[in-house]
Amino acid sequence: MSGPLENKVALVAGATRGAGRGIAVELGAAGATVYVTGRTTRLRRSEYDRPETVEDTADLVTAAGGRGIAVPTDHLDPAQVAALVDRIAAEQDRLDLLVNDIWGGERLFEWDTPVWEHDLGNGLRLLRLAVETHAITSHHALPLLLRRPGGLVVEMTDGTADYNRDTYRVNLFYDLAKASVLRMAFALGHELGPRGATAVALTPGWMRSEIMLDEFGVREENWRDALDRVPHFAISESPRYVGRAVAALAADPESARWNGSSLSSGGLARAYGFTDLDGSRPDAWRYLVEVQDAGRPADATGYR
Repeated sequence: MSGPLENKVALVAGATRGAGRGIAVELGAAGATVYVTGRTTRLRRSEYDRPETVEDTADLVTAAGGRGIAVPTDHLDPAQVAALVDRIAAEQDRLDLLVNDIWGGERLFEWDTPVWEHDLGNGLRLLRLAVETHAITSHHALPLLLRRPGGLVVEMTDGTADYNRDTYRVNLFYDLAKASVLRMAFALGHELGPRGATAVALTPGWMRSEIMLDEFGVREENWRDALDRVPHFAISESPRYVGRAVAALAADPESARWNGSSLSSGGLARAYGFTDLDGSRPDAWRYLVEVQDAGRPADATGYR
């Protein structure tokens, strides 16, 4: 292993697919040892019933140049999370980076459905998966992260603090979940900052996750074929883009300047100079405000 994160140890909680996988792979490309967790394994699928597995993610981390270690974990079970952290402590005696990317809510929310019409069980399950899991993981993992100064916690969400403050996001349950994670990073910043660590919230833009690509009937190689049906998809980005954002943060010796902040992949690309896999720098949240939400025709010129 070599790279700016050589000898660093990361835990990417919720790394089976999507942003978590992209983050784990880019941390591996930077030389890190990356523990990756999720509920779908080669032997058992979660309720997502998707083919991606946590073992596949670990193999991709190793292939990228790091060391990937898969630990199947249900982050709603405190005992499983405690065992996970105990294993990291026993094997590495350190944790430099915690990425809380647990989500699991794609099939639980109903678009533009008021709370009194939304399935209550699904809404409450969404909140447990999106918020409670992050709190459980931080409770168990942060004592290990705080053993050495300079630790970093990245709380993954959807939307910047500015955008979500002024924009209704899907429905009450979804809106509350994403706002809660933003606030969690802010609160962790206050608790970790005086103890020598940093916490941030981070959002990708319109991300070409495996689920999104399947929804539009395309692959990463030909994603632009979906633009005839979904023109604003032109601003989309690969999961590796936000992965590069996390890797840049983790390698920055002055990352504490971001403590408690709400960040985006596009914003950090400008700050650190990295690009997406195609060499572009999508700035999705500025595009959403200035083009999509403003009702202008889809045109990503000047936004990527």
